[in-house]
Parts: sequence; C-alpha cells; structure tokens
Amino acid sequence: MYDRRRLLGLGGLSLAALMTGCTDRQGRVAPPRIIPAAQPDLIRDLQERTFRFFWETTDAQTGLAPDRWPTPSFASIAAVGFALTAYPVGVVNGWITREEARARTLTTLQFFADAPQGPGETGFSGYKGFFYHFLGVTKGLRFARCELSTVDTALLLGGILFAQSWYDADHPDEARIRALADQIYGAVDWTWITPRAPLLSMGWHPESGFIKSDWDIYNEGMLLYLLALGSPTHPLPEGTWAAWSSRFESSWTDRWGEPHLHFSPLFGHQYSHVWVDFKGIRDPYIASKGIDYFENSRRAAYAQQRYAIANAGRWRGYGADVWGLTACDGPGDFGLTIDGVRRQFYSYSARGPGDRDDGTLAPTAAAGSIAFAPDIAIPAVRAMHDRYGSAIYGKYGFLDAFNPTLTAPPEPLKHGEIVPGIGWVDKDYLGIDQGPIVTMIENHRTGLIWKTMRRNPHLRRGLLRAGFTGGWLNG
Repeated sequence: MYDRRRLLGLGGLSLAALMTGCTDRQGRVAPPRIIPAAQPDLIRDLQERTFRFFWETTDAQTGLAPDRWPTPSFASIAAVGFALTAYPVGVVNGWITREEARARTLTTLQFFADAPQGPGETGFSGYKGFFYHFLGVTKGLRFARCELSTVDTALLLGGILFAQSWYDADHPDEARIRALADQIYGAVDWTWITPRAPLLSMGWHPESGFIKSDWDIYNEGMLLYLLALGSPTHPLPEGTWAAWSSRFESSWTDRWGEPHLHFSPLFGHQYSHVWVDFKGIRDPYIASKGIDYFENSRRAAYAQQRYAIANAGRWRGYGADVWGLTACDGPGDFGLTIDGVRRQFYSYSARGPGDRDDGTLAPTAAAGSIAFAPDIAIPAVRAMHDRYGSAIYGKYGFLDAFNPTLTAPPEPLKHGEIVPGIGWVDKDYLGIDQGPIVTMIENHRTGLIWKTMRRNPHLRRGLLRAGFTGGWLNG
C-alpha cells in the first residue's frame, strides 16, 4: 500500500505543492496555496512491480523463472514464456535497456536449445521438442515425476516467438535469437502427441505414456492448437481446429450475462490472448455467434462480475468492485462451518463461477482482464488495493490470492496466513498469475505484444490454417 506521508512529504506537504510569493490585491503576501500531490498511477505501478518479479527472480544464468516466490520452488516453463514476453515491456517502459533484455533473452533461448531431450525418466528437460512442466532450478532437468506438458510448452513458445519478432535488429545477438526461436519451435513434433487424433493430449509421462485427457473443450488451448497448426516441420492437419471447435457448443451459455463460451476460471480466457490479437478475426464457429474471441473474453469478465454481485454463496468481500476467480493458491483442503454454512476450502486449484468457489479471490483474474474490460477491471484493481492494502500488495504487486471469508482455519494452512481484519492472504507470487498482469496491461496501453505477434509468420500461418479470416489478417 502507498504511504501517503512519504508521497506528500514531511508534515503532509509536498514542496512542489507550495506556491510562495503570491500577494493579494492589497499587496499583502498571501498564505501559500497547497496543491494536492498527484496520486501515483496504480496500474502503472502494478505493471512495473509485476515486471520486476520476472526480472529479479529469474535466474540470469539460465533464464529459468520460478513457479513461485519467495517460497523456494522449481522453475515453470510457462513462467519462462511470460518472462520472455515481459522483458520488451520493460524496455519500452524504460525499466531496463534493450541490451539487458537482449542478453537475458539470448541466454534463455540458448539454454532451451541446448537442454537435453530424451525418453528417459531422469536426466532430460523434455522429449520430442516438448518440455516438462517443471524443471529443477540448478540444471533445468525434469522436476520429480511431472508431466511433459503440451500447453505449458505452448506458453513457453508464445514468449519465444514473441522474442523472435520483437528483436528485429541487425545486431548479431538478435539474429541469433531469431534463429534459436526457429530451432526450438521447429523441434516440436506435434503429430507425436495425438494418441486420439486429431486432438492433442494434455501430456506424457515416461513412466506411463500419454495422459488420457485431451484438449477437447473450449479453454486456454487456443494458442496450443494455433502453434501446432503453424509448425513448419511437424504440423497438425488443417481440419484439426474444426474438429476441436466442433466441441465448443456445450460451453455456450447465457448464464451470468451475455451469451458466451463459458470456461469457469478466467485464465482460460486470458492466456492465449496475451499473444494473439483476436479482435476482428474469426473462425467459422465464433463467426456463427456474431462475435469474436476477444468479445467472448470480455463477456466472460463481465459474467464473473455479475456472479460476484449475485454472490449466491454469501462469500465476504464479493461485489461489483471486488471480483475475479481463476486458478490460484488457496488456504488448504478442509471443511469449516462459517455463519451457519458449511464451507469447503481448497489449496491450489482452478476456481470459477459454479466450480470450486471457496471465497478465494485472485487479483490476476481482474488485472489480467484489463485489455478486455478496463471499465470494470481497473476499478476492481483499485478497490482491492484500497480495501485490503499492504496485506495483499507488496514488492511485486499483488500477492497471488486472498480470502476475506476465512479468518479462523481449523488446521494448519497449506499456503499463506491469517491477517487480522483481512482474512486469509497468500504469501507467494506465482509466475503464471503474474504473467497476464504485466502483459495484458501493456496490450491495453499500447497493444505492443499483439502488434508484434501479428508479424510472426508462424502464428499467422497457424491462424490461417485454423480458418481465421478478417481484421488484421487481411491487412
């Protein structure tokens, strides 16, 4: 929380606010007029703090970004994708230099290009061009028995391909970044991980083979399928997108507001949109609904606000100005009776309207929706900051989550702590929740990431092969 005493100066007065030497009509010296000091731009402050999460917690020697901080953790390949995207945001805002961003980016891409690939259970970072969801922070090898993740590889590639298009100068290191991006992207064998073709499996384990679940409903998988279709080396067939989107109709609903494709946690409406400007471009499915996917995400954000206003679960804090459910940390897995109602709480979990809502709010849900619905997202960010203050806002912006309903847990907490007068508050920042904040604020402000990715030939190829037309694709 901002310290108004510090902002206004000693005694509550800013030196810049004092106008001296003024006289009245009789020539007498008038008392100095106090001009209120300007309030800091909270959204810009939030963006810079969130950028610094990636810049300061990422290992400069490998480019590996932590899954969470300050709790010691493994690295997350999705967080690396967001980190790579955040660095140019830092450049254009003057927080770091292009040289600094270029060096960190080259280090990261070289690390992934050199990372060992193979089918073994240990000693590898990935297989068939995909990477394991989590990597150890020292050597960058598979962490524990985590899965080879298709969607997290796609989020990593989103950052890599953004870097490929943004570093467009003749400098040899920028040329090297572009070449490494082609090498890493081209190594992914998308056709291998389709045991139930044409759908992509969610992942693979060396111990047990392909995960039995596919990307088969509307969700954050849009970027995944676009990159699989756009591959210059191992693309999925052109009919893949149509086969996937033919399953969307069951998600179409007008519950909680305007008709839209429903996916309970907001991250499903945000992740792909970090890199893809869906405004004005349509595939046959969404064209049949008379909207585009950007409008769909706008409606999803409004649906969450309406859900919070209705507050059928009677959770504390919910309302028009405080809303937002997504995947995030939670206090733990236990039941508790509060105000005569039996409540079930969860630790880390996806949350959304009608899906595991336990009163846990995640600031990234609203902040990451700023590009879609600034008129409700910006007031929500300000309300959360003003209402809960320094309990949830710190060095790197908003802590991952908070829960005003939970004030006296029945057992030790899995995450976070109870803050008197506030409720449960997480102690960590999570990379995949920080990512949409810094990037979508920039897309809202300048469109930087969207404009850059419009130039990427691989993304453009994927969109065209998926059947998208109109808008900037025709330009």
